Amino acid sequence: MQAVQEIQALLFEELSLIIRTTGQLLSRISAEHWEQRPQENMRTLRELAQHLVAIPEVDLLILRESPAEPVRALEAEIEASTGTDAARLTARFESGAALLQDYMNALSDDEFLHKATAPFYVNHPTVQAKWLIEIITHAQHHRAQLFDRMKLLGYPVSMSDLY
Repeated sequence: MQAVQEIQALLFEELSLIIRTTGQLLSRISAEHWEQRPQENMRTLRELAQHLVAIPEVDLLILRESPAEPVRALEAEIEASTGTDAARLTARFESGAALLQDYMNALSDDEFLHKATAPFYVNHPTVQAKWLIEIITHAQHHRAQLFDRMKLLGYPVSMSDLY
């Protein structure tokens, strides 16, 4: 079904845009702001960036029904290997997206549309197509948080930085 591949291509095009614009935003963050935490119950800018770039790879592990322990280990490895280096953060985002794309492209149309898997933290399965949409909206959400945090810190960011 050609339509499925076209939809996948559009979704991955959107993820590529998120990755590219996130990398551009990350490259502008000054060293003194990485550990900035707006409130006690919020992530630091570093933690937010590391979480954002981990989304494709971590969510791929989750949608493949990995238990919590390997997911937490992957998150810790990503945090340790990226630090606050914008190039390393962006490269990890790109490599995770490539793994996700390889996985999704290897699915048959029927699997993409109907194969349902359940994450370790809930007991209701989700089809792979919805997982892909969820991953993209998850990344969009945290990129928006990054953008807003940078704006609050006085960085000259605008909507044009998101396209």
